[in-house]
Amino acid sequence: MTANCAEGREPLILRDQLILASASPRRLMLLRQIGLEPDHVLPAHVDETARPKELPAPFALRMAREKAEAIARDHPDTFVLAADTVVAVGRRILGKPEDAAQAAGFLRLLSGRRHRVLGGICVIAPGGRSAERLVTTAVSFKRLSAAEIAAYLKTDEWRDKAGGYGIQGHAAAFVPKINGSYANVVGLPLVETQNLLRGLGYWSEN
Repeated sequence: MTANCAEGREPLILRDQLILASASPRRLMLLRQIGLEPDHVLPAHVDETARPKELPAPFALRMAREKAEAIARDHPDTFVLAADTVVAVGRRILGKPEDAAQAAGFLRLLSGRRHRVLGGICVIAPGGRSAERLVTTAVSFKRLSAAEIAAYLKTDEWRDKAGGYGIQGHAAAFVPKINGSYANVVGLPLVETQNLLRGLGYWSEN
């Protein structure tokens, strides 16, 4: 399989097969953005409950690792890529809201302040070698009015989104500034993902 490359450069050769261990359409879209098409998309079913006193960064990495391991156990001869996105306000983890009321609470908490988006990535190669990375992006929200929150909830974009918002949609109007990877906020930091795959021998320029 060959990925597209910049004009005048040799094509990038993809070796073996790649499984994306995620049900997120955003992660698949981001991989395609850099010319990567997973051979299979297999969501990993793991318990995504934080442990008592578990901090956001270790939680994001643990989730990515457990998702990758869950798929790799049944596919030991394949590259497995898994990721997890955590929105954190201080030590507090904002997961995917269960309903509109909880999403509204998250948005009120994020309003007018800066928070962190932590992206955990794990790649497991054939034979069991693995590598992981944590990427942090600081996101600043403007102060939101009650009317803005109510209007956003009506879009349903908050569903299945960590922190109750998606920066790639209507919530882009809430974010005057980010410091770090935009792709990480969407769901998958691309530079770091590409580097992990290269380092384990999946993506080379031979």
